[in-house]
Amino acid sequence: MSVRLFVGNLASETTSGEIRDLFSNVGAVDSCQLIEDRETGRSKGFAFVEMNSEAAAITAKETLNGHHLNGKTLKVNDAKPKSDWRSNSSSDAGSARY
Repeated sequence: MSVRLFVGNLASETTSGEIRDLFSNVGAVDSCQLIEDRETGRSKGFAFVEMNSEAAAITAKETLNGHHLNGKTLKVNDAKPKSDWRSNSSSDAGSARY
């Protein structure tokens, strides 16, 4: 079973390949998705990494949270389900519009 992790505080020059390589050092990586701005194509400073097991995800969090990469200190946590972060962000923004 894959476990999805949130990787934050990435430097703008960090690539998906660098993230995948880093996480591969602690366990098998199923996927790595660097989030980019649709208009500019520049990194938004975070990514999602899917580790192939709970044990690999725990090791990645313990080992890589606080790790320095390209001059930034990584933040590695369990990823929240999409429905959680979308509903939280849209409910606040929607009520403030009108």
